[in-house]
Amino acid sequence: MKYIEEFKEGDRIGDIYLCKFKQLAVTKAGKSYENVILQDKTGTIDAKVWDPGSAGIEDFEMLDYVYIVGDVTSFQGSLQLSIKRARRVPEGEYDPKDYLPVSRYDIEEMYGKILNYVNSIQNPYLKKLAESFFVENEGFMRVFKAHSAAKSVHHGFVGGLLEHTLSVTELCEFYASHYSFLNRDLLITAALFHDIGKTKELSDFPSNDYTDDGQLLGHIVIGVELVGLGIRRIPNFPRKLASELKHCIVSHHGELEYGSPKKPALAEAVALSFADCTDARLETFREILEGAPGKDDWLGFNRFVDSNVRRTSNL
Repeated sequence: MKYIEEFKEGDRIGDIYLCKFKQLAVTKAGKSYENVILQDKTGTIDAKVWDPGSAGIEDFEMLDYVYIVGDVTSFQGSLQLSIKRARRVPEGEYDPKDYLPVSRYDIEEMYGKILNYVNSIQNPYLKKLAESFFVENEGFMRVFKAHSAAKSVHHGFVGGLLEHTLSVTELCEFYASHYSFLNRDLLITAALFHDIGKTKELSDFPSNDYTDDGQLLGHIVIGVELVGLGIRRIPNFPRKLASELKHCIVSHHGELEYGSPKKPALAEAVALSFADCTDARLETFREILEGAPGKDDWLGFNRFVDSNVRRTSNL
């Protein structure tokens, strides 16, 4: 199989890809064509069906696996695929693992590290809460391991939520060791739970798109609701501790304009918001750098980081 990351201008492609998006459009001259986004585990590419009614273009829909024949071209500095033939492929002719982006780290190894953090919590109420999700709830564990942390921008791959959560927790562990006044158990628990709402904000792969609750509520509100349900199942869970944990989750985006209903009022909430921002921003940069074609130093303006991006020199 020729993966999308290997495409070069001038290539003739003949292989199976996942149709991530498909929409009918019209040129300025009034001619109909189709906008398509194709995906495999290495990335996506914009594609066009310029003659939808031709004999070689069979019917296919979004999230279908499709055998594509087409030519790789360049448009405004980005690669694009002009589709000449397309045929929907039945189940059994493809391996879904080839089409879903996956964390570069081992899923079970990362989850083992998450469990080590759960086991390290000393506060009995916080430990019981963490165990009720990450140790005892098999349905949650299965979804958490496989879920992405975003539709796009950063950690938008299988295992992305797990990878991001582990990274944020590791950063919070460092903060707790460096700043002794931080409540380590509260901070670690908040890091483990800060994005669990994404398990319901985003649908499973291959769609990995916003659910109704994701659009209407968002992962912060969903996450606080899930944690609240867990807390209510633990007898005598301290009310103040519950509010502090929920506050860390509610404020973990740091600013109101970034989607947090409240700004951090606890030192632990500040630490969590910094850890979340650090991992999200640096992973975004990693994905920009690794996904950029060619070897040019300057990669152009990127809206996700609101800056003109440059590769670091190799000295």
